[in-house]
Amino acid sequence: MFESGTLPRVFAVPPGTDFPTALVDGLRQRCSGPPEALARVELILNTRRMERRVRDLFNQGPPCLLPRLSLVTDLGERVDLARIPPAIPPLRRRLELTQLVSKLLEQQPDLAARSSIFDLSDSLAALIDEMQGEGVSPEAIRQLDVSDMSGHWSRAQAFIGIADQFIDTGGQTMDAQARQRRVVENLIARWQIAPPQHPVILAGSTGSRGTTLMLMEAIARLPQGALVLPGFDFDQPDHVWQGLDDALTSEDHPQYRFRKLMRALELAPGQITPWTDLSAPSPSRNRLISLALRPAPVTDAWMTEGPRLSDIKGATDGLTLVEAQSPRAEALAIALRLRQAAETGQTAALITPDRMLTRQVSAALDRWNIVPDDSAGLPLQLSPPGRFLRHVANLFTRRLEGEALLTLLKHPLCHDGGDRGIHLLHTRDLELDLRRHGPPFPDSASLAAFAVRKEAQESWVKWVVQHFCDQQVTSELHLADWVERLMKLAEAISAGSTGETGALWDKNAGQKALGVLNSLSAEAQHGGLMTAHDFADLLGALLAGEEVRDRDAPHPHIMIWGTLEARVQGADLLILGGLNEGSWPEAPTPDPWLNRQMRDKAGLLLPERRIGLSAHDFQQAIGAPEVWLTRATRSDDAETVPSRWLNRLTNLLQGLSGQGGPEALTKMRAHGEKWLNWSEALEDAPRIDPAPRPSPRPPAAARPRRLSVTEIKRLIRDPYAIYAKHVLRLKPLDPLVQAPDALLRGIVIHEILEHFIKDSVLDSALLARGNFLKRAHALLDQHVAWPTARKLWLARLERIADDFLGAELARRKDGGPVAFEAAMKLALRPLDFTIVGRADRIDCNSRGALRIIDYKTGAPPTESQQSKFDKQLLIEAAMAEQGGIEGLDPTSVAQAIFIGMGGSYKEVAAPLDKEPTDKVLAELKELISAYLEPDQGFSSRRMLHKDTDMGDYDHLARFGEWDRTAETYPEDLT
Repeated sequence: MFESGTLPRVFAVPPGTDFPTALVDGLRQRCSGPPEALARVELILNTRRMERRVRDLFNQGPPCLLPRLSLVTDLGERVDLARIPPAIPPLRRRLELTQLVSKLLEQQPDLAARSSIFDLSDSLAALIDEMQGEGVSPEAIRQLDVSDMSGHWSRAQAFIGIADQFIDTGGQTMDAQARQRRVVENLIARWQIAPPQHPVILAGSTGSRGTTLMLMEAIARLPQGALVLPGFDFDQPDHVWQGLDDALTSEDHPQYRFRKLMRALELAPGQITPWTDLSAPSPSRNRLISLALRPAPVTDAWMTEGPRLSDIKGATDGLTLVEAQSPRAEALAIALRLRQAAETGQTAALITPDRMLTRQVSAALDRWNIVPDDSAGLPLQLSPPGRFLRHVANLFTRRLEGEALLTLLKHPLCHDGGDRGIHLLHTRDLELDLRRHGPPFPDSASLAAFAVRKEAQESWVKWVVQHFCDQQVTSELHLADWVERLMKLAEAISAGSTGETGALWDKNAGQKALGVLNSLSAEAQHGGLMTAHDFADLLGALLAGEEVRDRDAPHPHIMIWGTLEARVQGADLLILGGLNEGSWPEAPTPDPWLNRQMRDKAGLLLPERRIGLSAHDFQQAIGAPEVWLTRATRSDDAETVPSRWLNRLTNLLQGLSGQGGPEALTKMRAHGEKWLNWSEALEDAPRIDPAPRPSPRPPAAARPRRLSVTEIKRLIRDPYAIYAKHVLRLKPLDPLVQAPDALLRGIVIHEILEHFIKDSVLDSALLARGNFLKRAHALLDQHVAWPTARKLWLARLERIADDFLGAELARRKDGGPVAFEAAMKLALRPLDFTIVGRADRIDCNSRGALRIIDYKTGAPPTESQQSKFDKQLLIEAAMAEQGGIEGLDPTSVAQAIFIGMGGSYKEVAAPLDKEPTDKVLAELKELISAYLEPDQGFSSRRMLHKDTDMGDYDHLARFGEWDRTAETYPEDLT
């Protein structure tokens, strides 16, 4: 097949060429003799996707005998190499590392936070794989010069020392990388004794890993061995190739790996020949990109080689540059172009590592019922079974909260074994009940009370209590126990109260999730003891590492590829999306163990390796016949930085004024702007006039005839809230996630003061600090479920206890309490209107007059505010003098005070001298009479204290479409 020679045999395909197609065409041309010639060829490929594509191309005809196809990673499956022990599962190694890291952190807690156990274990596993793949021994790591970083190095060595026992490849428990290296070493040793005489071709690999590079060197030197490199830059001058020898400055260059291979094989760039006679789709563009991507130290070549570039127009004819204002605009423009490709029958592919962009494009395509063929699929943790299992695992980590309970009850996989409709009906009732009655942490008692109130099915309530309540586990359990407990609970929750089998493990995602748990169960003996939080974190990490392909039939011509998948595919149109720094290329992952210099000295890969591979992917893809380059100029309200490769290309074109570079760049942008304009037109919505400031005027018969004392303030400041509550009869929905808010604090503080004062009515000796704080502690424990809030509120009471008790003792010298939570009611005649209320506390002084007391946990209103707006105590005083207090005769009121129990103790008296009860009563009747008139509207936010004050019905009034400067819009209602 190949002529004999002394030099290693290396071929290549230029950027932009469909590599699998070129590979197959070259094989057919070189094996044009007898039919068995092609069957004698051993073709080693680098990925499973490449193998499938090559096989498909051969199947398309003409008929022939297939070469022997295999993968680099499958060499160990050969009969003569199968005696090497199989690699241990990666999960086992991860669990073993997790245990060792956990024990190390127990002994030296200052090394790292315990929450980083799994991240450190993953990072160590990656380091072990890399050391085995690159043939770096632990001794080489320990001998590094670390004179400038002894503190960090001593901490890092404590962790790296864990890896020593796993890197010895002489044992029977080898990792996949160690076994692969052993396989390649044994194969090379066998070839040195008896080299194969049939053609052996390794195609598609760049030699980015040490083991693969070693295999490529051996194959290139075989009598009939050859390498076929993808995306080789034939336009790069020799002096540029020679400048790629230093990894510290050249690792991020797209051709660096090929230079490393040439050095190992002692080849010059000119000794690498094209695999086929076919030229690249756009040779002029390849020359342009080659110059644009020169290594940073030699970008001065732009000045010397740039003027010699020709056919700039031809190089950029198939290029479109889309610079959108936002990721959404970028995604919509891409979706529009993909839609056109679907209509015209053109094959098109979006290539990007940005999964958020791919999801946005898929969502935009959904409006036209186009489902792209997404090679990456959906992360298993985001699939319905993945989310369900994570929610169930979280039941073990903390007390059951209302939000967690309802999240699971509403999940589509919950109770899908039977009677799903009845289950959802009960779930809705339970949500409303929890919002209104609580508690924040549901338990069996509260659920039983709900069943009585709503007459829910007994079997359903028992099922909820059994499988959701009291699932928290505070002790450590073995991993096997955790897996068993999770599977049993998840299956029971999925089945529901009917006992029928649920659909948790059905379909692709369910089977994948079950496979993850089965693998975890099989390796659980290596996991040891762990807490519920550790198990939940482990489960989430394992689910995040798996992906599920969409079961819907995708469009045959519209694809979404990652950069890895794009290497082995071909399409008429390639859209390179998300070309921003941090996205493409992605930022290097921080290495907690070794810096760049240490990695270079040890022989490990540099962080820029991934950038170099991404650069090679970019150079490959941009050479296609038609290419879109897209990016968003802003993201999350911040400016983005264009990808370094896109930046180089645009800067180079700007400088080629003599060859028409700026004009070509303008044309690229103009074509992209056209699509952006179309996307804006698609998003354009008709203008909707903002809502006016409402001031509804309901019929007199529909207006409220009864208000509480505290609602008078609302009637003055925000009459619309009274209309919404009493005319429309709308009540705000209580929050599902209950929190220790101001409302709960007010309720609890009121109860503490009421019980404390009641106890001391007959015995003033009980008005002591110790008794007060003891009562407060007991009631806080009873009513407040949050330990932090309990301690905070108790600390506030401790701070003001002395001031409160001193003031209370002074009040006791002039009478004492006669009523608590006293009901109040007064009919306003002749208005046919009733005012009701409830006084926190009423005292009677030594002269027989009343003292009305109201407790405030917030800031008490000032005298001025009480005169104009907050008339609660003034009205209560008027009601008391009119005989409106239940159980008390009409009595004069000597004093009415607000007692502030907030951050500091404060008393504010009602201005009874300035606002006598007769005046207050007259003004109240005037106010109520005005709002009983048909022409008086209930205006929204009429006199709020601050613009930042928010009401329960502001959303209903569409506040925000108008502000306080807007005129009210009276509307007569019938």
